[in-house]
Amino acid sequence: MPPFIDASAERHLDWIALTDALAAGHSLPRAEIGDTFLYRDPDTLLSRAAWIDGLGSLVKTATIFPENVGPTINGAVSLFSDTDGTLAAMLDFHLLTKWKTAGDSLLAARRLARRDARTILIVGSGTVAASLRAAYGAAFPEARFLVWSRATENARAFADGRNCEAVTDLAGAVGAADIVTCATMATEPVIEGEWLKPGQHLDLIGAYRPDMREADDAALRRGRIFVDSRETTFDHIGELKIPLSTGAIDRDDVIADFYDLDRFDRSDDDITVFKNGGGAHLDLICARYILDAVEGAK
Repeated sequence: MPPFIDASAERHLDWIALTDALAAGHSLPRAEIGDTFLYRDPDTLLSRAAWIDGLGSLVKTATIFPENVGPTINGAVSLFSDTDGTLAAMLDFHLLTKWKTAGDSLLAARRLARRDARTILIVGSGTVAASLRAAYGAAFPEARFLVWSRATENARAFADGRNCEAVTDLAGAVGAADIVTCATMATEPVIEGEWLKPGQHLDLIGAYRPDMREADDAALRRGRIFVDSRETTFDHIGELKIPLSTGAIDRDDVIADFYDLDRFDRSDDDITVFKNGGGAHLDLICARYILDAVEGAK
C-alpha cells in the first residue's frame, strides 16, 4: 500500500535541502504541465498536473470554497512512479503546499538576495507568512523580521514571542528592509517602486489570478525581474500579465526562470524582483524530496 505522508513528516525536512532539490529538479528535462479549472460560482476545482522525465508525475487537486466557515482551500496530492506509473505516495495537500510555496521563494532569495541581508519584511500575516518566517530564517539566521498586515492586530499576534516586530508604516518598513517578501491577497499593488532602495530583493508570492498583483509598475521597472516559471506567470498572473499588456514592461525584461538558474545573479546595488507563480512541476519536485526524506529516515 503506498504511504500517506502527513504533517508528521516535517521533522525530516530541511529548507536548505529542499531548495537544493528544487535546483536539481530543474536540471532534468523540462516538465510537461497542464492545469484544469472547473467552476461552480463561487467555488473552484483546480487540478494541476506535471510530468518530469526521470522524476515521475504528479496530480494536485485543490478545492476552493470561499464561503466555508473552516478552511477555504483543501485538496489532495498523488505522486506517481516514473518507472511504471504506479502510485508512489499520497501527500497531505497542506504539507506540500507549505513547503513548495516557501521553498520556491527561498531558492530565488538564496541566489538573488544579498548574503549579508539582516532585515526581512514579511507583508501579510497568514499561513504563508508563517512558513516564510521559517524558510527565510533557515537561510538568513542572523536576520531580524518585521511584519506588516492591513489588520494590525493580526501582525501583532504573528510577531508575538518571536524575533519579529509588527510595524504599521509599510513604506518605512520597506525602506528599512534588505528583503521584502509579500504574501497577500491583494488585487491592487501594495508595494510602490519609489519605496525600494538599491541592494534590495523583492519576493512576490500572493497574486495567482489574472486580476491580482502586489507591486506597481515602478517596482518592476526599477528591478531586475526573475520568475520561477515563464509558463505559469506570463499569461496567467496579473503581477506580470497586467504590466505586459499595458507595455509597462516587455517579456524580455524577465531575465530568467528556474530553468536558467545560472542567470540568477546580482550586484550589490541591484534591486531584484522575483515572482513566485508556482506550478505542478514545483509540487512534483517538492513531493519527491519529501518522500525521499521520509523514506531515508526509516
